[in-house]
Amino acid sequence: MKSGDEVRKRTVRMALAAVKQAEVDKRTELDDMAVTALIQKEVKNRREALEEAKKANREDLVADNEAEIKVLEEFLPKAMPVEELRALVQAAIAETGAAAPSDMGKVMKAVMPKVAGRAPNDAISAMVKELLAKQD
Repeated sequence: MKSGDEVRKRTVRMALAAVKQAEVDKRTELDDMAVTALIQKEVKNRREALEEAKKANREDLVADNEAEIKVLEEFLPKAMPVEELRALVQAAIAETGAAAPSDMGKVMKAVMPKVAGRAPNDAISAMVKELLAKQD
């Protein structure tokens, strides 16, 4: 905060406020997984805002959102490579005996604890759908 980086200061304060608000709402202290999920949600919100800013040709908002995403990603675990995610999903499909897209819930339940916030939930579900569709 003393470095004078206003974007970083604003983004960290926003993230801390979101954590504090979630703790107040749930009346409990958040664990590391919950804080990671909260930061991922904030990144997702910024990405959506980024897309809207691009559609509106607002370069100032595009730059702000990109800078905030970069700061937030520093607090997230290193992203899981696609190949590793694919291997985990394939192992979960074999483990659960899933054979159709209707078994997606079972596979997701097996994969989510292993991924532990290192991949976005929408990427995980897309990978599960893709691999289950190939099973059919």
